[in-house]
Amino acid sequence: MKNMKIVDLKEIPEIIPILAKWHHDQWAYLNPQSTLEGRIEKYHEYCGEEFIPSTYVACRNSDILGSASIIKHDMKTRMEYSPWLASVFVPPRHRNNGIGTRLVCHVMSIAEENNFDSLYLFTPDKERFYLKLGWTTIHKEFYSDTQVFVMSINFREKQK
Repeated sequence: MKNMKIVDLKEIPEIIPILAKWHHDQWAYLNPQSTLEGRIEKYHEYCGEEFIPSTYVACRNSDILGSASIIKHDMKTRMEYSPWLASVFVPPRHRNNGIGTRLVCHVMSIAEENNFDSLYLFTPDKERFYLKLGWTTIHKEFYSDTQVFVMSINFREKQK
């Protein structure tokens, strides 16, 4: 998408309530204990000095086009994996324009630049999207009563 840029949420924290609402509306069923207020608080924590957690936002002018995060853990059942690509979201009106791909590739690139060997994610319904980007399915399981695909990408293997 032309004129799109990806910025760190730290640069535009005023959009946190928008992102939190998007993510809560989309995924509350996977984290039923979470609240919108809790998500807002969590995103403020993503604006700290540490690299993990961080959120990246696709923008065009004042339009927010989507977001993606890198976090330490995303599944209570898979604490052995870290870090995770999480909260990849593009509003329906902006989908199918390559925004999700650019956000995912941006987070992958940053993880690799920060010397992580691998990155993990889980998705209930976007396995094919991630397979096209080089990810591998490592588990299929039920999480919060929903079948999900746990996936990874290994940057060292990708370089071979």
